[in-house]
Amino acid sequence: MKQSLKKTARVILFLTIGLLLLWISFRGIDFRKLGSLLLKANYWWLLSAVIISILGILVRARRWILLIEPLGYKPSLTNTYHSLFTGYLANIIFPRLGEVTRCAALGKKENMPFDKLVGTVIIERTIDMLTVLLLLGLVIIGGSTTTGAFLSENIVSPLNEKMSSLIGSSLLLYVIIIGLLALLIFLYFRLRGRLSGKPLFKKIYSFIDGIFDGLKSIAGLKKKWEFILLTVLLWTIYLIMAFLPLFCLESTSGAGISGAMFILVIGSLGMAAPVQSGMGAFHWIVSRGLFFVYGIPLEEGLAYATLSHESQILMIAVLGSLSFFILFRSKGGKIFSAPTKMESLQ
Repeated sequence: MKQSLKKTARVILFLTIGLLLLWISFRGIDFRKLGSLLLKANYWWLLSAVIISILGILVRARRWILLIEPLGYKPSLTNTYHSLFTGYLANIIFPRLGEVTRCAALGKKENMPFDKLVGTVIIERTIDMLTVLLLLGLVIIGGSTTTGAFLSENIVSPLNEKMSSLIGSSLLLYVIIIGLLALLIFLYFRLRGRLSGKPLFKKIYSFIDGIFDGLKSIAGLKKKWEFILLTVLLWTIYLIMAFLPLFCLESTSGAGISGAMFILVIGSLGMAAPVQSGMGAFHWIVSRGLFFVYGIPLEEGLAYATLSHESQILMIAVLGSLSFFILFRSKGGKIFSAPTKMESLQ
């Protein structure tokens, strides 16, 4: 009962944060103008972006299979694809719940260990984060000084100021974090022989070992070139998804491929915010970015962000629900009907 209340409280908390970010994004906006823009938008370009995004999930599913294969399992592309969609659906409810949900869904459907799948997802997300950082570097190098100024004023500086206010020095914070990680690693190996005999710690060590096995999968990749090509293809698809909706509005149609790259980078940062599916954070950073760098009015930028974001949410809500039904129609739709190792630790 307490666990259920905690989960409900978390959902409400993050939903409140998302709604607050939405309010900040739309504060002072001329809603008549915004509504007019949305009504006049060319939705064929938006439909094209949605169709391309479905292909992107198929590519991501195949890439995930390549990470799983070194563990000795070969899930079907169909089940992996539906598990990903189910995970995206879960992210609408609670931020980052999708990562756990897709591992639980695929593990249950294909009879694979949940903890090892978590390790592969950690690898996948790490690669995605490094890709975003690489694209960020390209945007800063190839962009104007205005682009760099926007990123510095709205992302780098606020983060640095927040860290400094919390701990006095951002450098000291990094030293503390590294020190704590080093201490935890030392204690993990030093006390393992003594603690692994106790039931609780045995489960903890078993779960962590499973994650490490998943992380090792990158070294055992048999199709490294396919993995690299799929990663390039995936992010090319994401770039096209940012590019096509620009043509929905006359004011954003001239931003071009460089504008799409800029939106892809800052939009990825917005989607990483700890709110349901980047709600509010995506709208704020994209609209302000388009205004700051390209001089596009906030109403126009918000119209683009709304079209781009909400079309994806609608697609995920529909196809994610369908994927959930396809995966678990014979099991009563219960992904967690049997406790995973993660649940047994809580």
